[in-house]
Amino acid sequence: MAEAKITPRSEDYARWYQDVIAEGELAEAAGVVKGCMVIRPHGFAIWEAIQADLDARFKATGHKNAAFPLLIPMSFINKEAEHVEGFAPELAVVTHAGGKKLEEEYCIRPTSETIIGHFFAKWIDSHRDLPLLINQWANVMRWELRTRLFLRTSEFFWQEGHTAHATHDEANEEVMRMLDVYRDHCEEVLAIPVIQGIKTANERFAGALETFTIEALMQDGKALQSGTSHDLGQNFGKAFNVTFQNAEGEREHVWQTSWGVSTRLIGAMIMVHSDDDGLVIPPRLAPIHVVIVPIYRKDDEKVAVLEAAVRIADELRSDGLTVELDDREGMKPGAKYYEWERKGVPMRLEIGPRDLEGKCVMSKMRIAEVGENGRAVKEKLDWEGLGAAVGQRLDAFQTELYNRALARRQESEIEIDSWDEFVEAFADGKSRFVWAHWDGTQATELKIKDETKATIRCIPLEGQGPAAAPGTCIKTGAPSAQRVLFAKNY
Repeated sequence: MAEAKITPRSEDYARWYQDVIAEGELAEAAGVVKGCMVIRPHGFAIWEAIQADLDARFKATGHKNAAFPLLIPMSFINKEAEHVEGFAPELAVVTHAGGKKLEEEYCIRPTSETIIGHFFAKWIDSHRDLPLLINQWANVMRWELRTRLFLRTSEFFWQEGHTAHATHDEANEEVMRMLDVYRDHCEEVLAIPVIQGIKTANERFAGALETFTIEALMQDGKALQSGTSHDLGQNFGKAFNVTFQNAEGEREHVWQTSWGVSTRLIGAMIMVHSDDDGLVIPPRLAPIHVVIVPIYRKDDEKVAVLEAAVRIADELRSDGLTVELDDREGMKPGAKYYEWERKGVPMRLEIGPRDLEGKCVMSKMRIAEVGENGRAVKEKLDWEGLGAAVGQRLDAFQTELYNRALARRQESEIEIDSWDEFVEAFADGKSRFVWAHWDGTQATELKIKDETKATIRCIPLEGQGPAAAPGTCIKTGAPSAQRVLFAKNY
């Protein structure tokens, strides 16, 4: 068995995270390109699974995919004042092309509201053209000074939805619909419970009227913003003169939204579920559901064992599972177990000569216990009904991961009413989900952040946190309408 290379979480959480990515062969820093990463095939397969699920959800809600240019004229960025101010420090600007200085500079897209606004103005003329529901799968660039794989890199992959509507009410319905899509995807596929809420003005997307968010708790107690949905109002519609003729024959500016999630979700999955043995992937997201390891010592055993392994693999594939048959020569079974465990494959099946006699396989899940009552680490499964048995255990695995993450978050959450308690909750590098009152001012928000490094993650939507009730701000003692969610964040 190879020597463990993964730093324990309790020893160095940041190093553990990097080790899990490396050992799981998910990604690595590009090195030659500052702040960028190379996503390896196993990591990209996880992103493809995220894409597939979200794309189906988007299309089910009426959205269609399109593609827009990577380069955006700087004049477009400058049209919306808040937008350019918000993104100016992160822009990568192209000044030369074809050996000549450009007449107008371009930026590599940090997001596409501006260029899509330009084309919306061309495509929309009448109320009959609305709503216009567009999604784009793309890469973007935001020049980050401090990077971390998947969580914050200069270039990353994402989807960005952009929609135009005849009324503000319709736009708001879209904003909330897509926020719910993100919640459902995170909870049903990534097995990550999230809290939905509104960002403060200080944390709002540049150029938006409101930004809505889903926030998730990582194992170290920090929060990760996992998706956002923005009410853009008429800001971009006015900047790019996106108008339509209403039913009364009058021209109005459209109401727009934008929303997005990125490869950051892979970072969330790692930090919510993985352990000191490596990556843990929820079955609904796993590129490989089951790995089969044939075991034999003699050549005369090899043929029969491999034949059975191939048959079982084909049967499981016919049930809709992705299966890897690891029949590599010159590699001991223990080394194979070690590798697939680090890559987070949810289930391993072992088959040897004795299993042929008993018409069974030995199974092991990636986590030690699955289901309400748990069970032994290894379990014998009969060939008869194997597909159903594997499916049941993978479903239980998915549920168990979600339940563990939810229990961890609930154990972390605490309501605090005094400044001393608040400071203690975040002292010595600690973090957790803290519900506390805030007076609603940006000045107080920034003071709290400066003194504790804790930020307001969101003002919770109804049912997403403690019941809304008035109180007094933990920092100033001024009146507060409700508790908000504080945590340190990535």
